[in-house]
Amino acid sequence: MSEKIRANSILPGRREDIELHTADGLKLVGELALPADRDPVGALVCVHPLPTHGGMMDSHLFRKAAWRLPALAGLAVLRFNTRGTSSVRGTSEGEFDKAVGERFDVAAAIEYAEFASLSNVWLVGWSFGTDLVLKYGCDPSVAGAILLSPPLRFAAEEDLAAWAASGKPVTALVPELDDYLRPAEARQRFAAIPQAEVIGVDGAKHLWVGDAERVLDEIVTRVAPDVPTPLPSTWDGPMETGDASAYADRTVAAFADVPVAAPKPDTQT
Repeated sequence: MSEKIRANSILPGRREDIELHTADGLKLVGELALPADRDPVGALVCVHPLPTHGGMMDSHLFRKAAWRLPALAGLAVLRFNTRGTSSVRGTSEGEFDKAVGERFDVAAAIEYAEFASLSNVWLVGWSFGTDLVLKYGCDPSVAGAILLSPPLRFAAEEDLAAWAASGKPVTALVPELDDYLRPAEARQRFAAIPQAEVIGVDGAKHLWVGDAERVLDEIVTRVAPDVPTPLPSTWDGPMETGDASAYADRTVAAFADVPVAAPKPDTQT
């Protein structure tokens, strides 16, 4: 009997805790989720929102991607905590470095994807993560980039120019009601990347609460175009339930006014 896929539904997949090792000597914690019974048709390397204000590998869009997309779309999903970031998975070594030292974190994630023989690798950044993708993600092994709520806060003109010169596809999903960059301005600023596709999402806000399914559909359409979208909303097969209660008091915002404490690691999924 088919069951509705809910926010905390975990569909079948092979999931393993991983560690990334940066060129400046840090160990970062993460997870790689793979389809249960087939090789992936593509891979997402997820770069999370601002860690000093709640962003982490378990921020809700990335958690849902890892829990659903291996089964629904045949995609691998690599999530990790950037330096100094904590989640239930653990805390990555180092300290938040305002998009400077994080260049090594992005490089380590891309290197791990190569080490794991993942193909058709796309970077998916969210808010602060989009700046890291734009600054440090234009790597020969990367197929393209998907930017969720890009604030263009740290990325510079030369970073956009590098993507423009690469010709690699770039898609920016911009909420109509974003707090930092809205669709009209985003189209102006991303004009520096001729191949960039800017999609304004009506009614959406920076955190994408209530719009996760739309975001996942847009990602799959670009990374695995042979997979029909919208993705199914029900699942006929085994399905587990995750526990996100550790984050009940933790925002996934990019630039909240008050920093939040990290959750305490425990035995939750």
